[in-house]
Amino acid sequence: MNVFYNSEHYSVLAYPRLMGFELLDKSAGRILFLHGPHARHFRLAIEEIPEAERDEETIDAFLDGYCAGEARPIVFH
Repeated sequence: MNVFYNSEHYSVLAYPRLMGFELLDKSAGRILFLHGPHARHFRLAIEEIPEAERDEETIDAFLDGYCAGEARPIVFH
């Protein structure tokens, strides 16, 4: 597991052995795990953001849109 991205609102963890990403929305308490084709699409979408625009605000907005409707609430047992 590697920290791919971290901000006040989001964390993205990379799982190279699983070829996956875990997106954690800290503000909304929701999580999304991507693997296989979905993980590849996510990585390509991140890489398509121009280098000059890769600031926290832009990345957080991208992640918010990516998680919308797909992320599940975090539940503690």
